[in-house]
Amino acid sequence: MRRGVGPDPKQQELRVEASGTSCHTNTCHDEKLHKIFIVLHDKTLLGTREVLKEEDEIQPSGKVFKKVILGKYSWLSYDDVYIKAVNFGNGLGILGQQPKSNIAIFCETRAEWMIAAQACFMYNYRLVTLYATLGGPAIVHGLNETEVNTIITSKDLMQTKLKEIVSQVPLLRHIITVDGKPTTWAEFPKGVIVHTMVSVQAMGAKADNVNKQQARPVPSDIAVIMYTSGSTGVPKGVMISHCNLISGITGMAERIPHLGEKDVYIGYLPLAHVLELSAELVCLSHGCRIGYSSPQTLADQSSKIKKGSKGDITVLRPTLMAAVPEIMDRIYKNVMNKVNEMSSFQRNLFILAYNYKMDQISKGCTTPLCDSLIFRKVQMLLGGRIRILLCGGAPLSAVTQRFMNICFCCPVGQGYGLTESSGAGTITDVWDYTTGRVGAPLVCCEIKLLNWEEGGYYNTDKPYPRGEILIGGQNVTMGYYKNDARTKKDFFVDEDGQRWLHTGDIGEFHADGCLKIIDRKKDLVKLQAGEYVSLGKVEAALKNLPLVDNICAYASSFHSYVIVFVVPNQKELIELARKKGFKGTWEEICNSPEVEKEVLKVLAEAARAANLEKFEIPVKIRLSPDPWTPETGLVTDAFKLKRKELTVYYQADIDRMYEKRVN
Repeated sequence: MRRGVGPDPKQQELRVEASGTSCHTNTCHDEKLHKIFIVLHDKTLLGTREVLKEEDEIQPSGKVFKKVILGKYSWLSYDDVYIKAVNFGNGLGILGQQPKSNIAIFCETRAEWMIAAQACFMYNYRLVTLYATLGGPAIVHGLNETEVNTIITSKDLMQTKLKEIVSQVPLLRHIITVDGKPTTWAEFPKGVIVHTMVSVQAMGAKADNVNKQQARPVPSDIAVIMYTSGSTGVPKGVMISHCNLISGITGMAERIPHLGEKDVYIGYLPLAHVLELSAELVCLSHGCRIGYSSPQTLADQSSKIKKGSKGDITVLRPTLMAAVPEIMDRIYKNVMNKVNEMSSFQRNLFILAYNYKMDQISKGCTTPLCDSLIFRKVQMLLGGRIRILLCGGAPLSAVTQRFMNICFCCPVGQGYGLTESSGAGTITDVWDYTTGRVGAPLVCCEIKLLNWEEGGYYNTDKPYPRGEILIGGQNVTMGYYKNDARTKKDFFVDEDGQRWLHTGDIGEFHADGCLKIIDRKKDLVKLQAGEYVSLGKVEAALKNLPLVDNICAYASSFHSYVIVFVVPNQKELIELARKKGFKGTWEEICNSPEVEKEVLKVLAEAARAANLEKFEIPVKIRLSPDPWTPETGLVTDAFKLKRKELTVYYQADIDRMYEKRVN
C-alpha cells in the first residue's frame, strides 16, 4: 500500500494497486479479436437451443402462461461468427452506417446480439446498448440523445415496445430484426424501413469490402455507449472505449485460472449490462463456448419451461456462470425450503454435512465424500459441472456466499466494478473462501480510499482504513455521453495523467489488500435526531429471511425511525397467517394490519440478532403482494433497488406510515 494524491490535496487517500495493463496505440479491439477468430476458427463458440414447441398453459387463477419445449443446443463456430459479423458490418455500411457513428441495439441476450456487437467493433460503429426491459421514455431518451438512425432489435420487442415509441424517434430510418421477417404496420412512420439481420448479411456478403481497413478503430475510439438502467434518475450513457474494454477483460481474465477451450459459459443476464458483456468477452477471447439462455428458461422449474422438460442449464451443463445476488439469494432460499421439507433424519444429515464441510473449508481441506453423497443433487441444479461461480452487480450476503461455496462445491467469487469502470475493479481469488469481501484490485487498475467526513469514514481508521472507493486505470471510461457536468463530477485526471472514478461506494481495505464494501453514500440518511442510517445495511441484515423475497428500507430526515417495504415469500407468509388464524386471499393477507405486525416482529428479531442499532430497526412495514421485477420499473436489470421509483410508487404508504410519531 502507498499513499497518493487525489482531487483535493488537503485530503489523504489510501491506495492499493496491482501491476497494470496497457493499450498500445497500434493495437485495437478489432485486431485482437480477429487473431482469436483465426486461431480458433473451427472451434464452437455460440450456442442456441431450438424451440420445438410452444404451448399456452392456463393457471388456476385464469392467467395464461407461455410454455416451451426446447431441443438441443446448435452451435456456430468461431469462423461462422466471424463471417456473419463481417457480412453484417459490411451490410450496415451499405445501409449508410458510417465509422464513428452511433447504432443502437435493443434486444434480448442471444447469439445475434454478440454477432452484431462484433460487427460494430470491427467496423468502428459505436454500439449504443439499451436494456430490453427499459420503459418507453427511457428508450426514447437513449435513442434521441445518441441520434441513431438504425436500431437492431428482435421481432417481439419491435412489435411491442418499439411500436409504441417509434414515432417519437424522428431520426430513425432503419430497424433490423435479428429473428426473421416481422409484421409490418400501417402506423409505422414513413421513411422507416424494416430489414432482417439475414438480409443485411446477404447484402454485405455480395458487396466489395474495400473500406474495411480504413474503418478499423484505434484504442481511444468509443466502442460502446452503454445506457445504465440506473437506480436513480434518467439513464446515463457511459462511453466505453476499445482500450477500456480490453483493459477490463484482461484484468478479469487474470483472476479465472485455467480459462480455455474446455470451458462452457451460460449467458442469460442482459448483454446490455456491463457484467454480462464483460464476462462473454472474457470467454470469447479465451476460446470458451457460450450457450445462451434466459431467466425464464434457465432451470427445469423456470417459468417458461413446460413441466417435465429440461431447462437450459441442465442441457448445457456449463463450467462457468455469472449471477447477480438476487438470483443467488433465490437459489439459496429454494434449496433451504426443500431442506426444511425433508424428514428429520435427512434434514439433520444435511445440517451435519454442511457444518462439517464449513469446518473443513476453513482449514483448507476438501470433502469429496460429502460432495458426492450429500451435495450432488444441489450441484445438479446448476448442471453439475460448475467450477467457478462469479457474483457481481451488488453485494452478496455472507450467508448466501457460504451456502453456495458449500452446496455447489465450487469457488463463489465476488466481483466489484461499475459500468463507469468497464465492469472491472476487483475479483476474489478462487482459493479465498472468506465471505463479505470482493477481493484485491485487478491488474488493470488501482483503488484509493478517499476520506468522507460526513459519514465518518477515514483512511486512517483502525484496524481497517475506510473511505469512498476511487478506481483508477485504463479501464476507467471516458465519461457520460453529452453530460459534461456529471462527467466532471464523477471523473478526474491526476497529476500523472491517470483517469479516476468516484464510485460513491464506501469500502475498507484489509491487511491482505482485499476490499470490503461497507456502505454507499446515497444510501446514508440522517434521521431527525442526528443518527445516520445505512439503508443498505438494514436491507442486508434482513433480506435472507425465508419470509422475505425482497426488501427496501426507507428513512426520512424529518422523522426518527426507519420503515420498510417487503415483497414477502408467498408460501412462508401464508403459513404465518395460518398459524395466527388469519384467512383470506393473497392480497388480503398482505394488506392485513395484523399480519404486518407479525412480520414486523420477525424482522425486529432478526435485526437485533444482526446487531443493528435500535434506531436502525424498522418500526413500520408495507407488504407488497406483487414482486418487483425489471418490467415493473422498481428494480434494475441487475435487480438493484430503484429507490426513487420505489419512493414514488409507495408515496401514499410512506405518508401513512409517517403520519403519526412513534413513541
